[in-house]
Amino acid sequence: MAELTTLARPYAEAIARMAKERKSWSAWSDMLALLATVAGDGRIRALAEHPDVTGEQLTGVLLAVCGDKLTAEGINLVRLLVENDRLAALPEIARLFEEMKAVEEGVLEARIASAYELSPEQLAALVARLEARFGRKVNATQEVDPDLIGGVVIHIGDEVLDASVRGKLAELAATLTA
Repeated sequence: MAELTTLARPYAEAIARMAKERKSWSAWSDMLALLATVAGDGRIRALAEHPDVTGEQLTGVLLAVCGDKLTAEGINLVRLLVENDRLAALPEIARLFEEMKAVEEGVLEARIASAYELSPEQLAALVARLEARFGRKVNATQEVDPDLIGGVVIHIGDEVLDASVRGKLAELAATLTA
């Protein structure tokens, strides 16, 4: 994974610079999401790995699948990735780009794990508290982890906020054995 991130980062950074210059963050976000989905398809991956398929043919298939949803820059990106055998990096390029876009827009991504599904009201209240704490807009995704027993674990930026029962029990066990 680290190697793929290393390969993808220069592409994502170049696209982010272009998106910033041309104020086309949303257009690039849409194009990269589409390209990542297409490149992640098993049939496209098999085609990309087939020794008898040329880069030109692969590019043609990708562009045909995407139709008119790519700009000239998006088409050039496809050609460049196929030429440099980096098509597999597209999902990671898209992920890194979205991180850069969020930073540019002042949005923090938060992943909230809870023992049970939070109601929309609970999630909204938690997001509001996070926004107040960090002073930025928070875009939250939720996942259920029954191993937490109760409470939540929040991954936001580089921080982990552990307010779970499992976390509290681990702290108590560490205190008792110290």
